[in-house]
Amino acid sequence: MEETKTMKGTTTVGLVCADGVILAADKRATMGYFIANREVDKIFQIDDTLGLTVAGSVADAQTLVRYMRYEAQLYKMNYGKPMSVEATATLLSNIMFQYKFFPFLVQILVAGYDEKPRIFNLDPIGGATEEKFVSTGSGSPVAYGLLEDSFEENKPIKENLRLALRALSVAMKRDVGTGDGIDLVSIGPEEFKKYDKEAIKKLLESKHE
Repeated sequence: MEETKTMKGTTTVGLVCADGVILAADKRATMGYFIANREVDKIFQIDDTLGLTVAGSVADAQTLVRYMRYEAQLYKMNYGKPMSVEATATLLSNIMFQYKFFPFLVQILVAGYDEKPRIFNLDPIGGATEEKFVSTGSGSPVAYGLLEDSFEENKPIKENLRLALRALSVAMKRDVGTGDGIDLVSIGPEEFKKYDKEAIKKLLESKHE
């Protein structure tokens, strides 16, 4: 597939906290060096306390999100309980591996809270690793520089929100495929919370880590 015909470019960040997980992503989609869209959603709710982020092809991302939402609802109907984070990551990994010779051009973070907060990082052919902090996409090398230095395990969500935003912000300053705003979500045992622009602005302006 030619790069100029594929909308992509992204930075996403995922952090495991003591009481849940945080997901953050920028809003820009690019086709080569052209900014194709400034309002692309890259964080998706799959179930009540389950979400994922996607870096890469927008079309492939939308296809996989639709499929996983269907599978999550079907699982809940059949078993009377939500699909776990690990089961979701395993199912998605198996789907992506089946297409390894014509892979989905995406890197995915599956995150949520079942018995505990968890994040799994999936590569385009379905390789999956569990992470405590992670970044994907074209701006991830920049974001990792900050995360490696500043992330601490077992801190609550409220103390890690600004770190996730700062990691996105530094990527936006250095990576041409990342920009045009930030989406921020936290997932706890009972809540999938999306933060509005005003809340994000206040967090970025805060001096509290």
